[in-house]
Amino acid sequence: MVFKQFKYLSIFVLISSFSFSQTKLDSFLTPSDTLNKSRRNAVVITEASLAGATLVGLNQLWYSDFDRSKFHTINDNNEWLQMDKMGHVFTSYQVGKFGAQVLKWSGVSKKDQLIYGATLGFGFLTTVEILDGFSQEWGFSWGDIASNAAGTSLYVGQELLWNEQRINLKFSFHQTKYASQSPNKLGEHFLEQVLKDYNGQTYWLSANLHAFFKDIKIPKWLNIALGYSADGMLQGVKDVDNSLLTNKNRQRQFYLSFDVNLNKIRTNSRFLKSVFNIFNVIKVPFPAIEFNKNSCVFHLLYY
Repeated sequence: MVFKQFKYLSIFVLISSFSFSQTKLDSFLTPSDTLNKSRRNAVVITEASLAGATLVGLNQLWYSDFDRSKFHTINDNNEWLQMDKMGHVFTSYQVGKFGAQVLKWSGVSKKDQLIYGATLGFGFLTTVEILDGFSQEWGFSWGDIASNAAGTSLYVGQELLWNEQRINLKFSFHQTKYASQSPNKLGEHFLEQVLKDYNGQTYWLSANLHAFFKDIKIPKWLNIALGYSADGMLQGVKDVDNSLLTNKNRQRQFYLSFDVNLNKIRTNSRFLKSVFNIFNVIKVPFPAIEFNKNSCVFHLLYY
């Protein structure tokens, strides 16, 4: 009998402790209504430290493998069917979105969120671009700068126009047959391929239907998504010298699909909201229609 009571008491204590911890966590994750200087200072110090460490790491681990040069520019706008440029747009958008959100969490004004937070991605990527400019292997690309600006503008523009992100920029990836043919350029394992194999990447403009049609009964979480990808790429530009690497099916691909806006799923838990916000950068797999230069293809499940 005593053991039974102890068991129930233990369960009660565990549940109470979890509920208390959950309450404290939710309180911590709740954005401040007014400026919280300790939060703001923590954000600024953390961001500066992470950015500095990342740049130092890139300089030592990446750029040190290549010869230095005088600052120079390159025109790489015709490479990879512009999939690399889409990567810049996506990264600038997401980093800027994160920068604005953590300042909102700190209670910083909306104006300062956009000035100092939403431009975080553009500022960081521009610094990386300058490092490229001093590397003989690479070079400063104005096309990359324009792409970084486009990603930042997509976030800032929507905040100024609608005070919300009605159109999110998302990402999806699947492994392709091309990585094994050119692992040095497209990646030797899965994580490398996610970053390097442009054939498997798809970038999506995911628009929330309810945000545009509030008078129509549409689930608040339902989005319609337009995707862009490319296929048949083993080099930045089409290879015509080596028959092994030549691929005549190099083409752009456009997609129409549905998506889920995880930020619109109702929950009172700040922790779950934070988790949903993190994973909302990924396009949820759905049936999709592909349009390319040769045909129209239906995919039962595309990711």
